[in-house]
Amino acid sequence: MLLEDPDVVARVRADPRSFLDSLTLPVILDEMQNAPELFAYVRTRIDRHPERKGQWLLTGSQEAPLMKGVTESMAGRAAVFSLLPFSAEETPGMTLRLGGFPEVQAAPGAADIWFRSYVQTYLERDVRAVTSIRDLATFRRFMGLLASRCGQMLNKTDLAAPLGVSVPTLTQWLSILEVTGQIILTPPYYENFGKRIVKTPKVYFTDSGLAAALLGIRDDADLAASPFRGALFEGLVASEIVKHRLNRGQERGLYTFRDRQGLEVDFVVGGSLGS
Repeated sequence: MLLEDPDVVARVRADPRSFLDSLTLPVILDEMQNAPELFAYVRTRIDRHPERKGQWLLTGSQEAPLMKGVTESMAGRAAVFSLLPFSAEETPGMTLRLGGFPEVQAAPGAADIWFRSYVQTYLERDVRAVTSIRDLATFRRFMGLLASRCGQMLNKTDLAAPLGVSVPTLTQWLSILEVTGQIILTPPYYENFGKRIVKTPKVYFTDSGLAAALLGIRDDADLAASPFRGALFEGLVASEIVKHRLNRGQERGLYTFRDRQGLEVDFVVGGSLGS
């Protein structure tokens, strides 16, 4: 059941109990964040028959409001799965320039238009669903600047200065991108190595196609000539590792390692952080 049709949403709000009574289980409630009042009613129905698993599948494209409803109303009753764009093992059409968004895979010829529209709707909808940002134009510039730092150690001061924003503001913006699934921050891996280890994360975009679009890469010729091609490929590898693990119910488990003498390992997979 798609909870995006205005008539359906109006029906939910008018009489949520009758709406749920009309459904046949198991059921998928898509775009659940549009009807947050349903969470409490679904919870009571789950509690009536706790032995029945997998009867309610709640999905949504806006992760922040969806997760707010889950954490507030469904704590202890829900298993949470993050669905990132397609990985290379899920579709042969996934490339460095196109990335793995289903819409781009379905119409690769319209990728440029789709990415521009995606960024605009992401700013207007998802970002404002998380926090109130007045200057969306600067936030858009921030995304492009961050794409140019793909594969680098995260330097917040270096990012904040050209944008004219404070480091705390930039930290908040990074958190928004991370919580909405746009970027991957790989924390440093260290296991009692002392102060010789650089304890700064590296940053990647979850989808290489989006990063390429933010960098102005429109076709394969642009990609071949781009100085960012190597960094984009490194980001693609990071994303593929994360997708592979999440799709198998594992934690992200992706870290980076670098010491102050310059010894660096791009990816450490599956370890645990020390202290």
